This record gives sequence, structure tokens and C-alpha cells, in this order.
Amino acid sequence: MTAQAFPSDQWFAACPKGLEGLLAAELTTLGAVATRETVAGVYFGGPLATAYRACLWSRLANRVLLPIARLASPDSDSLYAGLKTVDWSACFGPKQSFAIDFSGQNKHIRNTQFGAQRSKDAIVDWFVAHCGQRPPVARKDPDIRLNIRLAGSEAVLSLDFSGGSLHQRGYRLRAGAAPLKENLAAAILLRADWPAIAARGGALVDPMCGSATLLLEGAMMAADIAPGLQRERFGFEHWAGHNAPQWQAVLADARGRAARGRAATLPEIRGYDADPKVLRSARDNIARIGLEKVVRVSSKPLSELKKPSHKPLPIGLLVCNPPYGERLGERDSLMYLYRQLGEVMAAEFGGWQAALLTSDLELGKATGLRSHKRYALWNGPIAAHLLLFNLTDNELRGSPTPESAREADPDTASDQPPLSDGARMFANRLRKNRKRLRAWVQREQVSCYRLYDADMPEYAVAVDIYGECAHVAEYQAPAGVDPAAAERRMQEVRTAVPDALGLPATAIAYKQRRRQRGGEQYQKQASRGEFISVTEGAARLLVNLHDYLDTGLFLDHRPLRRRLFAEAAGRDFLNLFCYTGAATVHAALGGARTTTSVDLSNTYLGWARKNLAHNGLDETRNLLQRANCLQWLQQADRDYDLVLLDPPSFSNSSAMAGSFDVQRDHPELVRAAMALLRPDGVLYFSNNRRGFGLDAQLLADFACEDITAQTLDPDFQRNSRIHCCWLIRHRPSESVWPQDRKRAGARRQRARRA
Repeated sequence: MTAQAFPSDQWFAACPKGLEGLLAAELTTLGAVATRETVAGVYFGGPLATAYRACLWSRLANRVLLPIARLASPDSDSLYAGLKTVDWSACFGPKQSFAIDFSGQNKHIRNTQFGAQRSKDAIVDWFVAHCGQRPPVARKDPDIRLNIRLAGSEAVLSLDFSGGSLHQRGYRLRAGAAPLKENLAAAILLRADWPAIAARGGALVDPMCGSATLLLEGAMMAADIAPGLQRERFGFEHWAGHNAPQWQAVLADARGRAARGRAATLPEIRGYDADPKVLRSARDNIARIGLEKVVRVSSKPLSELKKPSHKPLPIGLLVCNPPYGERLGERDSLMYLYRQLGEVMAAEFGGWQAALLTSDLELGKATGLRSHKRYALWNGPIAAHLLLFNLTDNELRGSPTPESAREADPDTASDQPPLSDGARMFANRLRKNRKRLRAWVQREQVSCYRLYDADMPEYAVAVDIYGECAHVAEYQAPAGVDPAAAERRMQEVRTAVPDALGLPATAIAYKQRRRQRGGEQYQKQASRGEFISVTEGAARLLVNLHDYLDTGLFLDHRPLRRRLFAEAAGRDFLNLFCYTGAATVHAALGGARTTTSVDLSNTYLGWARKNLAHNGLDETRNLLQRANCLQWLQQADRDYDLVLLDPPSFSNSSAMAGSFDVQRDHPELVRAAMALLRPDGVLYFSNNRRGFGLDAQLLADFACEDITAQTLDPDFQRNSRIHCCWLIRHRPSESVWPQDRKRAGARRQRARRA
């Protein structure tokens, strides 16, 4: 059986799905003729020099193949016989190693490994018969790589002209957690029209640059550097038909263009990432290709992203491959990260273009910006979408604000029935309190605060303001109170609150507070899934007014969070019993070097993850740990400068052995935390246990200061027993209590051995 030979000037370039049109256009600029697109590749014609240029210059192709023969292969014997009719001496010699990439199957060849083995036997047998010597087979770095693709009863034999995937440029030895292939990065930049933007003097910025793949591909385009110039070898170099002088001419031309490009004035190219470790890989990649003066990267979370301001940059491209669920985080928290990205794009990069790669269109929509083009791409096995944005007059969109919802809601205060005497009295107290707090609220720009806390014993509720919404919690009535009277007064509260605050009923949540047992504090009261964003200082925090007993933000700890923000710069912060991570967000935004947040509840850790994402904070420097805090402290192997310890008063959760009582158990807990505190560090210990007293031995062993009064803002000064708070330091003469210091040292020793 004879193989059917292909014309010597016919080639095939493989590429990721979705790039066929771009690749055909690119090959045409390299001298290709008669291009024909197919799934994941392009056939093209041209002389040998065109194939050399395709290998060296294609930014999009995975491989360039030279089809050799078409073989009838209904079964393995036919495949074997067909391969033995090929004149292999025209391809390579018996002293050269080879490998076979086999793909496809049919009725009789059901396994690619079997197909490759049968093909290898045919080639080796041909050389033994014609040359008296068998060529070596090399799985790694062979001299010659052959490609056999089986479809039905026919196989196509090709020489892998490129010798390995062309996306491997040679500059990237290490990548981040979710690497973007170089040819896909190039496709993103070409779709976003980066070459034209660069030609007009525009800049390139990647706010989550990882190992700098997008930046380096963009820099090579701007500097006219051939993407294959860094590769150590190509597959054709050991091919019998290789024309070395012609290849050297193509190579010399590319080197000359690169030298002229590097000497030219190149655009501003900047990258940022929150992970210092991945930036080390980025800097290595940049140095390997010699573009340190062009591509600059620095460690910066999304929350701190600004357009470079050292010179005017009216136009440019912001390009980004943010996490999309499959790699770095949960989808629900990523919605807030994408929203933060959209807000930064709109606020900082007006007049620019933007390109965003995501596998989830809903995440793309979460930016709140309108994309004008969308392309389907594949990032390895992941189907992805490239969204293009024009950031000129691209206004942020989102859910209706409470103000607009109020206008659209017919259930406003004017529609309420006349107030009873009791409801009128309660409404007047709310107005009075609001007037009393108004100056403080405006001066300190407080958006969430306690307006009323059982000021009148007969109306035993707490009323909290959250931006344009309100949260009303009814305290559980004592056993002797008439249930009918309590219900009547609660109904008066329900009619008075909308009237006094000017809010629609839909903007007010009502709950009953009662003693919590076990894991009840984690259990849902409803399933609305509605989070609203509120501000507290520099932080944006998510609260849920309906679904849980607590809203996700303890308002009485506002001053303590403010203090942590002011003291966190350059420090390592530990947040024990971290709840929804509000204090962690403040510390991170205050410049903490690292934060570690520990809690036993998956619900609260998921909430903390959302809060971090909502503020553009990553989880590389802000670690979340699910653990029993005391057990975690006993096993921890690092120290901290700043610690917040805010345990519950009591817990008998099924997730922990036994129970926890803060009065009984706090000495062991505080000592374990102090063992991790550096000599000049600070521990803030807080709890809301009524009548709590700090252990006398702790007072003797450490420098303890009761700062409760300093941690109460005007909205909680009436109820000064809402919490107690202690500032605890090591005594200067004994930086760590001996027993704790010994335990901490042993932990560090174990960590070093590990």
C-alpha cells in the first residue's frame, strides 16, 4: 500500500480554537498564500522561507506542520504498511532520535498509545531494512518529532516543523497559579488592537499581571521582537531538507528588527499584582528577555490601583486575565472583585480601552461596565470570553440605589396609616436621637450606626442604620411580659420606624434577638441572599440585613477597627474569631504586610472572602483559615505584630469539642495568643460578656490596659456595657512569659524542621 504524498509547499499551522481567522491574517503578512481555515488551524501555501518565518514570527500558532503523506489506515496493519512505503531518508537519518505524537482512533485502532507504538515499529523496521540500523526513540527532546492524526480510515503523517509548541517562547520558566499561554495572550492583545494603540503612544497596564505574560507579549509587539527569537531550537533544524543559510538569513533579519525596536521609544508598560512571589517570576521572565527598562512590575492590590501619573497617558489599554472561579476563588466572592475592577477602570482609566478575559459572562457583567465586543476563546480546556470595553463615557451600572427604590416603591411613609400615641412617641425618640447624632455622623462620615437601643424600656428594640436601610432587632421579652402587649408595641415600632426615618418598608429589616445556642448564630433566618455595600472609613463592607441573626458588621467595634487601620502599616496582623473579616479589611487597607483571619464557620469565612474581594484585596497576603482558634494557636508557627482576639461569650457549637465560656477559658486563650505576639506587639482582647473580669494572673504577667471607654463612639456611650476591650502588651522586662516563650520556640523549631 503506497502513501499519497503532499505538495512540498503546503503547510499547516495549528492554533487554539477561536483564533483561526487571526492566524490566517497573520500568516498572510508573513508571505503565506492560499490560506484555508479549519477547526483549530489554518492550511497555507508558500516556499520554505515562509514556513521558517511562520515558526519564528507567529504569535498565535501552536505548531507549524509539514504534511508528508496521507495514508489509508482502516486498521493497524494498513497503517504499518503505509508508513513503510515512505522514504524516511528524505526526512532524517538513522542516528537521529525521533518521537511520535499520535491522535485519533477508529474501529480497529482504539488507543493512541497502540497507534503510536505500531507507527514507531514501521519506521524502525524501515530503517533496519534500508540502513541496517535502527534510530533511537526519545520521548524528551527528540531530533525529529512526527505527527500522525487518524480520522476514520485515513491518517495524515506530518513533520512537526516547529518541534514543540510555539507558545513556549523561551522567556517563561515559571508561571503563576493559572498561567495564560503566550499565544492566547497575544490573541487578546491583537483583538484589543494593542499594536495600533502602541503606535499612537498609548500605554499598557495589567492590574493582575501574574508572571507578566500579557505585558511581555505586548512589549514584544511594540518592539517588533519575533516571539520565537528566544527559543533554543526548532524541529526543522535536524530535518534532512533544512536549508541552513536561508534560515540564518531569516534569523538575522529578525535580530536586526529586534535591535532597532529595542532602541526606539517604546510605550509605557506597567504591571501590578498583590502576590510578591509571582512577581519574582515576572521579573525573572522580564530579565530573561531583556526588557527590564520597558516592562515594570510592582506589588499592589487592586484596591490601590491608579493610572500611572508621572506623565500624561490619555490613551492606553488596560488588559487583564482576572481569576474566574476555576483557579483562585469562589464565584460569589469574585463578583465583588470584578465590580471593584469595573469601578477602578471607570474611575482611573477614562478614555482608554480595556480587555478582560473570563470564563463566566456573569462575572464580566459584574464589572458594571458595558462591553462593545465579545470573542469566544479557549484558555486550555476552559471556554472563555474576551470582553472589550471603551472606557470613554462608559458609566457604571448596578442594582437600583435605595434612593431610587424609594421613589419607585409606593409603600412610602406618606402611605402609612396615622400613628398611635405609642408609635408617635417612639418615632419622636428616633428623630431626637438622629438630631443628637447628626453632627457626629456628618463630621466622622459615619454611614452605619446605632440610632436607638431600648432607650424606653417598653420599646425594647435596637435600631441600626446601614446607609439608606435600617435594621430593627427586638430583644426577647422577659417571661413576665404579656405577649399580647409585646406584640402590640412591636407593631407600633413597625409603623413608627418608616415614618421617623423616611424609609420605605422594603428598606427595613425586622428580627427578634434571643439567646443563641450551639450553631444557631450561623443558621439562616431567611434565604434572600441580598447583600448591601456600606462604607466605614476606607473600607467597603457587605452586610446582610435579612438572612442571619447578625448583619455581618458589629457596629460597636467601629472605633477598634479604626484603631487597627491606623496601626497596621507594615505589620503582620492576626484576627482570631474573625467573623466576616471587617477588621481584616481595615488592617489590610491600612497597609498591613500580611493578615491572617481564623474562624470555625465556613459561612463567615465565605463572607470574609467576599469582603476582601469587594475591596480589591487578594488572598495571597490575606490568608483565611478555618479552624478552632485555640487549637490553631497551639499549632501556629509564626509571630505577629498586631492581634485582635474577639471571642464569643459562649459557644457549644457541634463543630467543636465541649463548650467555650469566655470568662472560664480566656486565660488559656490569651496566653496562647500572646505566645505568638512579637516583643513590641499589641494584642486587643475584646468580648461582650456582661460583668466580665480579666484574670488576675494575666494582669500580673502582662501589661494590660482597659481601653473600653476609648472604643465606644457616641452611638454606644449610653450602653457602655456593650463590650469590654483590653490592650495587652508584653512587659518590657519579660518580653514573653517564660512558659509561653518556650512553647512558641518549640513551634518555630518544628516549623523550621518541616
